[in-house]
Amino acid sequence: MSALSVTEAVTDFNILPFEAPLGAELIGLDLAREIDAPDFSRIHQAHLNHYLLVFRDQRITPAQQIEFSRRFGALQIHVLHQFQLPGHPEILIISNIKENGEPIGLGDAGHFWHSDLSYVDVPSLGSMLHAQELPAEGGDTLFANMHLAWDTLDAHLKDKIIGLKAEHSYLAQYAELQRRNPWRPNLTAEQIAKVKPVLQPVVRTHPETGRKALFVSEHFTTRIDGLPEDESRDLLNQLFTHSVKPEHVYRHRWQPHDLIFWDNRSLMHLAAGCPEDQRRKLYRTTIEGDVPF
Repeated sequence: MSALSVTEAVTDFNILPFEAPLGAELIGLDLAREIDAPDFSRIHQAHLNHYLLVFRDQRITPAQQIEFSRRFGALQIHVLHQFQLPGHPEILIISNIKENGEPIGLGDAGHFWHSDLSYVDVPSLGSMLHAQELPAEGGDTLFANMHLAWDTLDAHLKDKIIGLKAEHSYLAQYAELQRRNPWRPNLTAEQIAKVKPVLQPVVRTHPETGRKALFVSEHFTTRIDGLPEDESRDLLNQLFTHSVKPEHVYRHRWQPHDLIFWDNRSLMHLAAGCPEDQRRKLYRTTIEGDVPF
C-alpha cells in the first residue's frame, strides 16, 4: 500500500499518489514555512483528488498546525474538553499515555469505523493528525473510501437507500467504550446536551466535487429513519460490511512527525491499536464542513 505511482508535478513540491484506493504523499513541502496562495490551491485540489494527504517529517508547533488547519475553514472543538491541549483548545490529544495515573488524551479514539463529528448538525470537512510519539509496534490507521463504496454498491441497494436519512449519535457506542476502557470519562449534562442525535443522509453529495458517498458508520449511526428496527439494522450491517472491504481501504503506517489530512466527507477511518505498554501521542485539529445533502 505504500508504493507510489505516477507523479503529479507542481511548482514547489510533488504529489505522489499511493497505489491504493485513496491517498497521496506530498514531497518537498515544509508546513513550518509560509504556504503561498498558488501552492495552497494545489494542496486543496490534491485533497479533493486523493481524499487523504501525507506530509512527512513535519516539525511544526501546535500553533502552526492550528494556523494551517484554519486556512481550510473554522475549527471545531471536541466535546471532550478534558483532552484539549493546554493553551490550544483547538487541538484534541489522541494518546494512551497516563501521567500521575490519569490519561492525558483520548486513548481509544477510532476504536470503531467512523467519520469525525458526523453526529453534529454540521460535521467535519476534514481532520489533521500530527504524530508526536509513535509506538515501536502497531498504531496504524485505516481509511475507507466511501465514494468507492457507493460506486461499487449493488444497484438494488443504491435504489433502496437513496434519499433515506439515518440517525447519528455520539453516545451510540459510548457505554461500550467505557466498559472496555474504565478511564474514559463520564459525560456531564452540558456535554450530553452538545451531542444530541442528528439525522444525516445515508448517501451524501460532496459539496466541492459532486461525488456521492455512503455516510453511515458503525460507531455513530444507530438507525435508518422510517424503517422498522430489524430492517434498519440489517440494511446498516450490509452497508457497514460493504464499506470496509479490503479493496476500499488504505492502511497508513506512521512515520515520525507525519501529519496527515483527510476528508471526512469522503472517508471513514479506524485506529488499528497498539500494545498498552507502547506510548502513542498525536495532535488532532478538526475543520468544520457543511450541512450534508
